[in-house]
Amino acid sequence: MGAALAGLCAVIGPLLLGAFTMLYTGRPAVGFLATGATLGIAILAADAWIIARRQWVTLGLALATHVAFLLFLKGYSASPFPVGASLSDPVPQASPPAEMALYVLPTGVNHRTAAFARRGGSPWEKWESVSNAVLVEHPQGDVLIDAGPGRTIRSQSGAMPRLFRLATDLEQSRPAADQLAAAGYDFKHLRFILLTHAHWDHVSGVRDLPSVPVLVTSAEHRFIYQSGFPNAAARAIDPKRFQEYGFDGGRYLGFDHSHDLYGDGSITIVPAPGHTPGSVVVFVTLPSGARYAFVGDLVWQLEGLIQREERPWLEARMLGEDPVAVQESMRRLSAIAARFPQIRIVASHDPRGYVGIPQWLPSGVP
Repeated sequence: MGAALAGLCAVIGPLLLGAFTMLYTGRPAVGFLATGATLGIAILAADAWIIARRQWVTLGLALATHVAFLLFLKGYSASPFPVGASLSDPVPQASPPAEMALYVLPTGVNHRTAAFARRGGSPWEKWESVSNAVLVEHPQGDVLIDAGPGRTIRSQSGAMPRLFRLATDLEQSRPAADQLAAAGYDFKHLRFILLTHAHWDHVSGVRDLPSVPVLVTSAEHRFIYQSGFPNAAARAIDPKRFQEYGFDGGRYLGFDHSHDLYGDGSITIVPAPGHTPGSVVVFVTLPSGARYAFVGDLVWQLEGLIQREERPWLEARMLGEDPVAVQESMRRLSAIAARFPQIRIVASHDPRGYVGIPQWLPSGVP
């Protein structure tokens, strides 16, 4: 019985330890950490028992799972990709109308670690992964960039895989639609919801605004109807609401194609595939001259862009990312950040990107 238990711990233990590592980085709960630490000690004790009794077959099997665990951990280690070409493009011209304004609507936060956000991130560094909607007021029609968690987020989350739900600790705030309504917002002014991409935490609140068209690229539109739990919430949206747009404009800050939403340079969209096939970056220029790049989930933390670190292997694999496309899009954004530090890079889940953007308050006063 002792040999069987030791063998089981030595062979299966590393696989379970990998699962607890993933759970802890995504949701740094004391229970996950304590269980993982206890399991690690038990594995070492089992290894010693097997070696002492020369159980070579069991040891060989254990060695295979130990190696698999170490390879899994390597997926979290720093691995910066090479620097891309420097950017020589000038700052694009823009004529934003004086009535333009920008607001952030906080809709939720996940409690995670930096190790979950990027390769090389510390598992001991807590990270508040925010989920926000951004309202751009424009005289030609207001635009909501992403919608954040909505009223039905709990039922939507309940349809996610169990392991994902265990590794996710979403603390929801008031949905974007409710925040706007509480301030007496006239929804007739909301012309579009513009998605950076169609994952659940960016589209959940779309259903709370049933009459507003949803702008997507053709590639993202196709992606919505592919199988996969991250875009299941998008599949529940009325298909008639989606409106495709193309990149009919020229080069923009190193991106080969662009789309000027209102023709004044105030809201310009460029394709940045990789995280999803139709992911985009939305550049917003305000009358004050302030410029923002809303990059969606191209990176989860700004350090990922600056240090050229992708998401850990497991997270990228679960999301079905295209690593080549991710690196290319990140190189373009990294070149922009290096040449134009005045352009605020706003990664959707990094709270530091929203510093300085007025928050939409229930009183309606920014």
